[in-house]
Amino acid sequence: MKESLYPEYAQALSMDELLYDSETDHQRLKVFQNNRFGRVLTLDDVVQTTEGDNFIYHEMLTHVPILAHGAAKRVLIVGGGDGGMAREALRHASVEHVAMVEIDAGVVEFSKTYLPMLSDGAFDDPRLNLVIADGADFMKAPGDNFDVIIIDSTDPIGPGEVLFTDTFYGHAQRALTPGGILVTQNGVPFMQGDELTNSLRAFKALFKDWGCYLATVPTYAGGPMAFGWATDGDTRSVPLETLESRFDAAGIDTGYYTPEVHKAAFALPGYVRKLLP
Repeated sequence: MKESLYPEYAQALSMDELLYDSETDHQRLKVFQNNRFGRVLTLDDVVQTTEGDNFIYHEMLTHVPILAHGAAKRVLIVGGGDGGMAREALRHASVEHVAMVEIDAGVVEFSKTYLPMLSDGAFDDPRLNLVIADGADFMKAPGDNFDVIIIDSTDPIGPGEVLFTDTFYGHAQRALTPGGILVTQNGVPFMQGDELTNSLRAFKALFKDWGCYLATVPTYAGGPMAFGWATDGDTRSVPLETLESRFDAAGIDTGYYTPEVHKAAFALPGYVRKLLP
């Protein structure tokens, strides 16, 4: 399988066994077995997640904001139909409610069947409220406010494009509780620099504290991946000792996230710093 994300550069994964291939109302879904990464999910021939390395992406988009906040009870996930983000958020016993808004019911149902290891029971957790709806429409009137909002979107093409607009980010800002944190998927800066710059430009106009942090996910090719960060609080400066105490109290076993990685992830290489507006 050769990715179609960039016209001049692509990664290829061997499709050792095709398990699923179908068109939904919104996109083409495939799941195949790869002998290195396990089961692989693609949407329109772009890798979304894999059994082997999904933990990096999901841990860094959940544990960083939840542990930085320190008292997050209500979490909103926009996207995340495979259930991996909900899985990680619900590992925090202190989280009382997770709303997950996914545009494509087909992704959810087929992930339950073909990628159950990603959700790992999250869809059966009574704290999860699954809403099948357009995330942009939901954000206009979410009904409640949230301590942490996680935008687990696809790339800004097709159904995911609207989740990268200034209007959407404005609605997200209004949906946060005081001191709440917004985090976003912003692609690989070396390949998708404009995507990061555009999101951070919107954050700069809306929030007191904004920026990004990084993690390296092997199947998101092109270098470290960026996650946008925005809040009106001072939670980015939480001391390492406080993060360690919160992490220990949470009792979570992680494969990538540690409090030290949390702090270090905000240290940006020069080429990424030059993308900041």
